[in-house]
Amino acid sequence: MEVSVENITKTYGFQKAVDNISFKVNTGEIVGFLGPNGAGKTTTMKIITCFMLPDAGIVKVGGLSVLDHPTEVKKHIGYVPESNPLYKEMAILDYLAFAAEIQGVPKSMIRERILEMVQVCGLKNERHKKISELSKGYQQRVGLAQALIHNPEVLILDEPTSGLDPNQIVEIRELIKRIGREKTVILCSHILAEVEATCDRIVIISSGKLVADGTATTLRKQAQNKEIVKVVIEDGERNEIFKALQLIDTIELVDLLPEYTQAFEIQSKADANSRKAIFRLCVDKGWSLTEMTPVERKLEEVFRDLTINN
Repeated sequence: MEVSVENITKTYGFQKAVDNISFKVNTGEIVGFLGPNGAGKTTTMKIITCFMLPDAGIVKVGGLSVLDHPTEVKKHIGYVPESNPLYKEMAILDYLAFAAEIQGVPKSMIRERILEMVQVCGLKNERHKKISELSKGYQQRVGLAQALIHNPEVLILDEPTSGLDPNQIVEIRELIKRIGREKTVILCSHILAEVEATCDRIVIISSGKLVADGTATTLRKQAQNKEIVKVVIEDGERNEIFKALQLIDTIELVDLLPEYTQAFEIQSKADANSRKAIFRLCVDKGWSLTEMTPVERKLEEVFRDLTINN
């Protein structure tokens, strides 16, 4: 089910928490909604889930407007907010039965849905415990189970791995990936590694404004319009190779890399490509070109460039 956000704005007093944001999440896609603290991520999630109205703009879930059909929209959404809405004094199975009832699951199907969620969310060995007896990781699983109990087409997760240890983070990521094969998922986070490891696409906002939308690879390329390659050239003298590379018209900068005696990092001029010229140089000189690999900017660097001045 498609989620469409069109020019939404939300203001608190004199501050625009969300400023004219537009993006779309396609059916069956896992999209990371990324931004620094205070960027407007949670406000946007609350608008999509009908917890809050925008001052301007429109959000549609499966073609239904959150303004005109909020009750119907909620039926299609599963939501795990950053503060997991758990009644910790309840047993897991009782809590899931309660969640199923308030989500309108037919009584005849509640037992079946609970058993399915216990299986899908990996709660089988813990199912008879109280929620308060569970680790933080398993409590997150219970939160996912309640969000999925009514079989929504759209799942929205706000900081789903917050406070988890590394093993729990990996387990929840894998669970989200499995769920994402059948659901449309929006994962809201400020953790870059989590988004890159889990999501098909990344939307970045900063100070309430959308600053990027694309795959991690696409964002790196957009932020870096200069080609950077690492090359290893053998059978030649290092200084001679260095000077010859500097003479290529399309090359702006050549750096010597310390990890190899014959390795160089080469930056081309803006919008130029130097790989063919490097290959031809090696052929002409009789040198062996044993490696030529693109060097991509880290997502952390891209994120900082896009958000630091906003």
